[in-house]
Amino acid sequence: MNAPAPSPIAARLQALRARLAQQGWQAALIPSSDPHLSEYLPERWQGRVWFSGFTGSSGTLLVSPTRAAVFTDSRYWEQAETELAGSGVDLVKLDGPAVPAYVQWLVEQPDLNPGGGQALTLAVDGTVMGLAQAQMLADALKARQWQLHTRDDVLDGIWPDRPGLPTAPVYEHALPYAATPRSEKLAALRQAMKDKGATHHWIATLDDLAWLLNLRGADVDYNPVFLGHALISHDKVDLFVGEGKIDAALQARLSADGVLVQPYAQALPAIQALPKDASLLIDPKRITWGLREAVPEGVKVIEAINPSTLAKSRKTHAEAAFIREAMARDGAAMCRFYAWLEQALGHEHISELTIDERLSAERARQPGYVSLSFPTIAGFNANGAQPHYRATPESHAQISTPQGLCAEGLLLIDSGAQYLGGTTDITRTWAIGTPSAAQKRDYTLVLKGTMGLSRMRFPRGTLGPMLDAVARAPMWEHGMDFGHGTGHGVGYFLNVHEGPQSISKAVPDANMAMQPGMITSIEPALYRPRQWGIRIENLVLNVPLVPQVPDAPVGSPEHGEYLAFETLTLCPIDTRCIDLSLMRDDELAWLNAYHAEVHRRLMPLLEGEALAWLLERTRPLTR
Repeated sequence: MNAPAPSPIAARLQALRARLAQQGWQAALIPSSDPHLSEYLPERWQGRVWFSGFTGSSGTLLVSPTRAAVFTDSRYWEQAETELAGSGVDLVKLDGPAVPAYVQWLVEQPDLNPGGGQALTLAVDGTVMGLAQAQMLADALKARQWQLHTRDDVLDGIWPDRPGLPTAPVYEHALPYAATPRSEKLAALRQAMKDKGATHHWIATLDDLAWLLNLRGADVDYNPVFLGHALISHDKVDLFVGEGKIDAALQARLSADGVLVQPYAQALPAIQALPKDASLLIDPKRITWGLREAVPEGVKVIEAINPSTLAKSRKTHAEAAFIREAMARDGAAMCRFYAWLEQALGHEHISELTIDERLSAERARQPGYVSLSFPTIAGFNANGAQPHYRATPESHAQISTPQGLCAEGLLLIDSGAQYLGGTTDITRTWAIGTPSAAQKRDYTLVLKGTMGLSRMRFPRGTLGPMLDAVARAPMWEHGMDFGHGTGHGVGYFLNVHEGPQSISKAVPDANMAMQPGMITSIEPALYRPRQWGIRIENLVLNVPLVPQVPDAPVGSPEHGEYLAFETLTLCPIDTRCIDLSLMRDDELAWLNAYHAEVHRRLMPLLEGEALAWLLERTRPLTR
């Protein structure tokens, strides 16, 4: 009898291990990354998914001659356990820094013991490994008699039919949405370079590149960006993109602003050809090890955050106005969807997949819609306890049939869209049937976290992580917490996750300082594994706080300038899930005021059943 064929994952790992033996490497690391350190990856660089079967957006694969493991954080533990089951790939649950965990795993492998004073080799593709993390990993390995090999593409020759580079065209983000011309952005960037003593500046991150040049693309799912690099000097910009992606008319407009289009493959030779008297500004958190290694000896390297990263995080007044309009359109789509959902429950076939399809269709009808901003998360009951859950045709929950509800419980929907005038991201949790007392308690604690942080006033320059505890406090009082950050920055028709600011437990640095114009999410949560998940998310805009009475101390020279959050997201919060005994009067007042604003802004955009649903779901809540 013939032996059964190995599983696809086992066969792929076997090919990778053969390459390890051929090259004399003892282990290989495959990160979730590309040459631009993107969060969402073009298919060409989804090697970790292909070799492990784990499809979460964050994780790293380590492979030795006898073992393999995926390292990922708490957002993906349940998903990873399910997808890795029976694959021969272990799950390592990260609850701290990743690099020490990688090294610890390597030294614990019994077949990987350094001997004879010769270091063992961990191979990783340096062109996709972030500079800062690679430096930490190399140092940590050296202390344990390991060395880091970064000169080769680990997957070269062992991934049959590996996808090529994306070919979608690049287009201009034009007026009225791109109100600041690229010539003005380039002038500001060059002034920042001059202030730092730099003659040249390299940009590899795609959102920085798209923002700086007022260009957009479709090379990365959900993010309107394109693959490219830019080398900026005092008199020109070399833009390295795939051939044929920028048409002649756009090339001419770029050339008028001193932007010269070059082949994507010429990026590395360009950095290798820098003159020895150059001073190159790079962002160590936003450039790969491979690019840094290509810088010629003698070139002075200045390490600092990309000036464009700070600039694009601070939305202009014109951009904020378009964002508010996009939020209203997005809110109207949400209302139409929820009105349909509540009427269809118990009368139609509804699954988590249906939720995604119907909500996406409503958004696609809105003016200025381009795409979703990330894969919709629709998790019913236990599935909602996985922060980054995604329903598939093979695995999803049924919610309703024409004969009635399949079950009662909580439905968590985290979704968003890209509009020409802004990027949206919203989470709501809705009762399907009658919520239990325990569900109401959890829901109300999460809501109190969202409201508490939304109402904060804080000095300009406050580091984002310093605000994190405010959203967690209501849950901490009950001995509960959640494993992810409270909030992330959001781009302007760009990445739904952008820095430098965040509201999380991250170790703060000066670049996380809260400044006017920044947009951040507020999304505390509670997860009950195998029961339910609750998350309530709004996007907020940092706005200067104006004193309400003359001579008030807030904002005075003695106390400094203060900021507050303007809530941008417009969609009702399900008051049926609230335990009023846990709510203070001032919290009820905030919620009622928010619903009044949602009603005022969305009413002109709705009619019929959607308008009736809005009126019902924004009624003032009383004890």
